[in-house]
Amino acid sequence: MSQLQTKFIQIHTELPGPIAKELLAKKETNVPRGPFNTSPTFVAKAEGAILTDVDGNTFIDFAGAIGTMNAGHRPEAVVAALKEQLDQYIHTCFNVMMYEPYVKLAEKLNEITPGTHAKKTFFLNSGAEAVENAIKIARKYTGRKAIISFERGYHGRTLLAMSLTSKVKPYKYQFGPFAPEIYKMNYPYYYRAPYAMTPGETDAEALRRFEDFFLGEVAPEEVAAIIMEPVQGEGGFVAPSKQFVQGVKAICEKHGILLIADEVQTGFGRTGKMFAMEHFDVVPDLVVMSKSIAAGLPISAVTGRAEIMDAPAPGEIGGTYSGSPLGCVAALAVIDMMEQDRLCERAQIIGEKILSRFQSFRDRFHQVGDARGLGAMCAIEIVKDKAGKEPDKELTGKIVQACNHRGLVVLSAGLYSNVIRVLSPLVITDEQLEEGLLVMESVLEELCTPNS
Repeated sequence: MSQLQTKFIQIHTELPGPIAKELLAKKETNVPRGPFNTSPTFVAKAEGAILTDVDGNTFIDFAGAIGTMNAGHRPEAVVAALKEQLDQYIHTCFNVMMYEPYVKLAEKLNEITPGTHAKKTFFLNSGAEAVENAIKIARKYTGRKAIISFERGYHGRTLLAMSLTSKVKPYKYQFGPFAPEIYKMNYPYYYRAPYAMTPGETDAEALRRFEDFFLGEVAPEEVAAIIMEPVQGEGGFVAPSKQFVQGVKAICEKHGILLIADEVQTGFGRTGKMFAMEHFDVVPDLVVMSKSIAAGLPISAVTGRAEIMDAPAPGEIGGTYSGSPLGCVAALAVIDMMEQDRLCERAQIIGEKILSRFQSFRDRFHQVGDARGLGAMCAIEIVKDKAGKEPDKELTGKIVQACNHRGLVVLSAGLYSNVIRVLSPLVITDEQLEEGLLVMESVLEELCTPNS
């Protein structure tokens, strides 16, 4: 960082620093190697969009705990709500003795999720658990078993969620056998559309393939639900067109299939609207939420049409920690904050700034093949050359590592692990955002070649 003067990023030691090295040694002894770590250090404090590690180094956060911190680290309103709740009770299990925050949060999510129909909501602990329960509800309501997800889709690491997920390594390799009656369909990827197809042609072909699928794989009368991410997250921030999403909805309506929107990563303002499905003027039957719902507290939700949500009988869905009081009060505070501080509008502004810079990176650097985004959900795709579009996983890893070592916490994504994505807190200031983009630009200048 000798050539780039930074105000918010302050790296005083090598990374990892001496205290972090001691913790790493303990981690290697006591924690299995399976949980992957992007940043080479340990956090000591977090505030807004700034992270401070145990050695006193400060970082700008472009990862947001994989999209969990849209409201920022330690928002004052959330901290206050948690402290107040801790003084009353921590947990009674909603299945044993109920508590008001659960009902209040359900009421709020029924109000703000897409659609004006009667809805009901219940809570779980994680995105994967919410996905699995949405599938259970869909199967119970329809009496059907088959579920359709999409190539490159990511829905979690538990058995059924992992079965729905498309990427083999690192999520599925040698973890089978997988859950049955799971099928995958095409999802538009305009940057990599074959045969120079236009976006419209790509959409039409992907939708047409449903006809062949229903003839050759499973009858539509046996399909309970189609689950889709409005924008694919782990798949590389791939956004479809309104035409495609509305086409999928039309197929669902034609055949009595439920549409489940997996808004775990796209929800709560990330794309510039509270829920990404709002961009496509499509109302799903069920919405799955987690990540940024509660500023880091482990809680997830399934919201859906009341008659669908009532399909399971008492005792058929739920869990010991599902919808904990702490998670519920945190989520209520987050939603209030997002509405009062107009964070959806802020996401649009952030996204415009990031995408403009990313497009300039695409124009300047030979290895930046694509720049794309919806709201503040923005990414660049790294390739070996623009003409061939061959993914460059190795270079992507070097860029991510260099950014992290220079004080910018950032993540990769994509089926080919060649996409660099931004999931910064929506409370990030313009000055912090600019500094982070300058760091990324300096890394690209060092590791990429200029366009000729």
